[in-house]
Amino acid sequence: MEAQDAWKAALNQLEIQLDRANFDTWLRDTVFLALEAPDEPDKAATFVIGVRSSYARDNLQHRLYRSVRRVLRDVYGGPVELQFQIHKCEETAALEPADDMPLFRYMAHQPADTPSVPLYEQLAPPRQPDLPESHLNPRYTFDRFIVGGVNNLLFSAAQAVADHPASVYNPFVVYGGVGLGKTHLLQAIGHACQARGLRVIYIPSEAFINDLVAAIRNRTTAMFRDKYRSIDVLLVDDIQFIAGKESTQEEFFHTFNALHTFNKQIVIASDRHPRQLEQLEDRLRSRFEGGLVMDIQLPEFETRVAILESWAQERGIHVARSVCETIAERAHTSIRELEGLFTQIVAKTQLSQQPLTRATAERIVEQYERPRQHGKARITLEQVLNMTADHHELTPKDLTGKRRTGRINHARQIAMYLAREITDASLPQIGDAFGGRSHTTVLHGYNKVAELMEEDDNFRYELMALRERILRGED
Repeated sequence: MEAQDAWKAALNQLEIQLDRANFDTWLRDTVFLALEAPDEPDKAATFVIGVRSSYARDNLQHRLYRSVRRVLRDVYGGPVELQFQIHKCEETAALEPADDMPLFRYMAHQPADTPSVPLYEQLAPPRQPDLPESHLNPRYTFDRFIVGGVNNLLFSAAQAVADHPASVYNPFVVYGGVGLGKTHLLQAIGHACQARGLRVIYIPSEAFINDLVAAIRNRTTAMFRDKYRSIDVLLVDDIQFIAGKESTQEEFFHTFNALHTFNKQIVIASDRHPRQLEQLEDRLRSRFEGGLVMDIQLPEFETRVAILESWAQERGIHVARSVCETIAERAHTSIRELEGLFTQIVAKTQLSQQPLTRATAERIVEQYERPRQHGKARITLEQVLNMTADHHELTPKDLTGKRRTGRINHARQIAMYLAREITDASLPQIGDAFGGRSHTTVLHGYNKVAELMEEDDNFRYELMALRERILRGED
């Protein structure tokens, strides 16, 4: 077989054996240049193969050499060696514009005389139009994030990430309960990075999963990888939802590694500390914990008042400080609840053309909370503690004390969940009843039990039975 025909046949075999991304990036555009015959009959013939850049030459020489030589040897029918040379030809010169190249193909197309600059600068991705996922909510900026004492450090860290992406904290992980502002912070980082000309993707993990499923179904995984690995900043919200999904975790692991290796910023939000994402693979948890991990907390009362006054100013309406204080006192679980209550009060007073007084606000608050309080007022925290402890063959002091054995901690979290569900106590009040624990501890216990109910039918049935017993007041 002629040497050139042997190389073409080898390429056909390699296209089948290698994954599409590797073949397209390193081998598809190679050309046969020459065959150097051996000096002795038993020695190997050397195939001289032309490549587009020094980067492609080095990768073929060090990563794919054995695979390519093995296939070529089988096709040629004798011992062979390979020599890769940078080759300029008309086909190579007619490359598509760099603006349309994915990151790794772009790297392979760099000319041999590329000046010696730091690797991360050589790997700066091409400028492409904004991706659909990079459309950020214009309301979620740093200017609109009212920060108080409990979240000062978190806010400063987020600004540092936006000002110096991939230089200070990478990855940057924010965790906390629902409705506390994690999405706001992630998108604020995205806005700041976009303003600096960086390519940004913000995406909820569910959308990442759906995108991957569509790519597998349509056989476009190479395009999927190009999309997520050719950016400067990746912002992933609600990362906890990929836990237990093996294919998604595998893909995200390699995406994470590719971005981190090439000095790109990764920002992640979760409802729990990465250490508590038990169904997440260890290799992902360790990478998340290798960056800066910070929790976001519910703003204190004064900050909630400041947030309400800021919203009122944006809407061009006057809201008295006393009204803001009334709302801030009653909305003590999340910023989302705070905004919902604020919207209810403003809308109802405007539609009814009533003056927005403290008395009016209190009346609307009572109407707003009535559905939640319906059927719950007769149940006390003491009842929940006593009956939950009895159900688990413990004492109420076990649940309110400092002991943290697995059995006690599990029962304590169930009691916190039930207290939140069937009493009208606030999170801080529940925390006080459980030995002075913080509202974030209560919220974490609530979320953990809620998640377990979704995963374990037997647990859900048992918990619902206990809930009914408490509501009926049975001993």
